[in-house]
Amino acid sequence: MKISAIETFLVHNNWSNFLFVKVHTDEGLHGIGEAYMAGPDEAVVAVIRDFESWLVGRDPCRIERLWALMYNGSRFPIGAVTGAAISGIEHALWDIKGKILGVPVYELLGGKYRDRVRVYHGVYDGDTPEELAEAATRTVERYGCTAIKIAPHPLGYAQMPQLALLRAVALRMEAVREAVGPDLDVAVDLHARMVESGYALQMMEVLKPYRPLFVEEPIRPENVDALASLRSKAAVPVATGECLYTKHQFRALLVRDAVDIIQPDVCLTGGLLEMKKIAGMAESFFVPLAPHNPMGPVATAVNVHLAASVPNFMILEYRADDQPPRCDFVVEPIALKEGYLELPPKPGLGVELNEEAFAAYPSRRWHRPFEFGADGGVAFW
Repeated sequence: MKISAIETFLVHNNWSNFLFVKVHTDEGLHGIGEAYMAGPDEAVVAVIRDFESWLVGRDPCRIERLWALMYNGSRFPIGAVTGAAISGIEHALWDIKGKILGVPVYELLGGKYRDRVRVYHGVYDGDTPEELAEAATRTVERYGCTAIKIAPHPLGYAQMPQLALLRAVALRMEAVREAVGPDLDVAVDLHARMVESGYALQMMEVLKPYRPLFVEEPIRPENVDALASLRSKAAVPVATGECLYTKHQFRALLVRDAVDIIQPDVCLTGGLLEMKKIAGMAESFFVPLAPHNPMGPVATAVNVHLAASVPNFMILEYRADDQPPRCDFVVEPIALKEGYLELPPKPGLGVELNEEAFAAYPSRRWHRPFEFGADGGVAFW
C-alpha cells in the first residue's frame, strides 16, 4: 500500500476555520486528520500540499519515518505552520494504520489505560458576573460536565486600572463559584493577556481563594525563566503549552520546573506520536497532561485516542459537537455522556468526514481580535 494523494478541506466554523486533512492510498483506503488553524490558514494548506509531493508513493504505515522525513526535511521545522501541517497528516496515517489492522488507534498506542475521557467545557458568554454565572450553570446542566473553564476578564479590560480589573476578576470568579457549587472544577484561562509577570501574580492571588483547577497561560511562553519564576511564587497550579511545538520545547519547560500542567495541542505540536512522547517525558517530572483542544470534531477524536492511552492524562478541553456547523462536519461525532467522552470502538480514529456539508461553510479570512490598552500595550481576546 502506498500514499496516492493528500486532500485538504478548509471550512468556516462561525468564528474561524477548521482544516481537515484526508490521506488517500492506492488501495482505496484513506485516513483523516485535522491541522491547527495556525494562520494564515492558507499557509498550512500550502505546506501540506508541498509535503504531499514528498509522501506520495511511500508506505503510510511507516509513521515514525514519515514524521522524521517531514520534520528533518523542513529547513525551519519548529514553527506553527509546519507543526500544524505535520500534525494533520500524521493523524491520517494513524487512522489508515488502525483501519488496516482493524483496531482503534488507542490499541496501537499501548491500549486502554482508561475507559472514558473526562472533559471540561469553556464558558465565555456573559460580561457581567451574573451573566457569566448563568452561562456556567446552563453549561453544567446541559452537558453534565464535572469541570468548566472561564475567561475572568470583562470586556474592555485593557482600558481598566489594574485594581479595578483585579476586583472585576474576583467578582466574576466568585459569582461562578457560587453558581456551580464548591465541588465542580473551575479552570481559568488568562490567555497570556498579562504582559508583566508581576501583574499576572497579582491576578493569581486574587483567584486563589476560589481554588481554580489551574490558571492557564498567565504570561506568554517565550521566556521560560520568567514563567518558572512566576510558577515558584504562585499558589495556584500553572498550566501552559498550547503555543509550543514538539518534545524539544516541552523539555525546556519541564527541566526549568516552569509548569504544573502541560497543554500541548495534538493539531499543532506534531501529532499523536509526538504527543505520546511529550506525555511520557512529562510523566517523569510528575506533570499531568490537559490537552489544548479548541478545534473541530476530528481533533477531539484524535485527543480521545491519546487520552485513552496516557497514564498522566488529566482532562481534555472540549467544545460540544451537538450544534451546527460542528455536528455537520463528521458523520457521527464522539459520544459525550455525563461529562466524559466515550472511546470509539471502530477501527482507526472512529470518525469520518461529512464532505457533503463542506460547501455550505466556505472558509473566510480572519485574524485574532485584539485591542490596545490605555498604555499602548496590546491585549488579545
